[in-house]
Amino acid sequence: MMSGRIKIFLKCIGLSLFLSTSLVNAQVLQDTNSLYLIRKDIDYIYNLQFNNAREVYKEFSKLYPEHPFVFLLRGIQTYWENYPLLNTTPAHVSFEEDMRRCIRLSEENNNPVYEEEYLLANLCARGMLLVFYVDNDLIIKVTPLAASTYKYIRHSFDFTSVCTDLYYFTGIYNYYREAYPREYPVYKSLAILFPGGDLEMGLKELHTAALNSVVLKGESYFLLTWIYLNYERNYPTALYYCKSLHELYPGNVLYLAVYLKNLLLMKQYDEAEKLIIASTEGAGNRYFQEQLSIFNGILQEKKYLDNNLAQQYYKKGISDISFFGGYGNEYAAYAYYGLSRISEARGEKHICKIYRKEAMKLAEFKRINFDE
Repeated sequence: MMSGRIKIFLKCIGLSLFLSTSLVNAQVLQDTNSLYLIRKDIDYIYNLQFNNAREVYKEFSKLYPEHPFVFLLRGIQTYWENYPLLNTTPAHVSFEEDMRRCIRLSEENNNPVYEEEYLLANLCARGMLLVFYVDNDLIIKVTPLAASTYKYIRHSFDFTSVCTDLYYFTGIYNYYREAYPREYPVYKSLAILFPGGDLEMGLKELHTAALNSVVLKGESYFLLTWIYLNYERNYPTALYYCKSLHELYPGNVLYLAVYLKNLLLMKQYDEAEKLIIASTEGAGNRYFQEQLSIFNGILQEKKYLDNNLAQQYYKKGISDISFFGGYGNEYAAYAYYGLSRISEARGEKHICKIYRKEAMKLAEFKRINFDE
């Protein structure tokens, strides 16, 4: 099993790669109509409006049938339509094929005029594959892909002045180069092999990307939420970014889950409950439903002080979300923390310790536990 810390580090790198689709001077992105279609397609995908996205994709693919972006966009849709994409999900086969084809077509380009565009497509596909492999603990595939990607990452720094979207890429490097070894000192010896970063500058660059970028707006808001929640432990600022993200993509229940978590951490129980009630009907994503079960447990325990009902929600959530493997660990940990608190309140010290131990084993950021 891959270390959780390494998974988070590699996933951040992967996300920064696959989402750095910037507006450079090249074949597809020079074409105003094609650029419009790419933006529209991505917006539909991120808002989980997949039927609309398919219509836009058809139009784009007719314009550039063998361009790497055709396979990249199709792969992104497959990824989100099946999220969380498991290695046991049949769709992972077509997803990997599309990403590999995108990489191959990008690397076959010999025209220097389009170098930036094909480099970006290559990095996007590699980043998406890294995220998928890391999330599914496929270390045997992560290692060679990460190693072969390094030279393309270095080459990408030649184009950092191209557009606002690239602030996401520079921001994630500047921030994590300093924050990661600070959070996990064991990696300090590894970090010194890379040029230094700048925490404050990284956050400013990510904020600029969130406000002004075209393709990376949603991911910039998500990453800022993640950073302020887990690394800076600044819940009010995290809440600002995740609320903005929810307003940007109101149909994305997976972003809604992040918003709900932040509301509960801020003890804004009434607002969280309103959103949960409003989202229950028609929320067909099974993963989101299991998250809701655990959020309802927190509400029953913290707002209504009903430990019996909270316990039922927690146990159901743990059982159901186990289907998603590592994807469910974070939320299962919240449920185990809750069961530990309930057991402690009942004077069941031994059971309390068992639940707490299980929570600590599953939680990556152990200070986020809803104990307060």
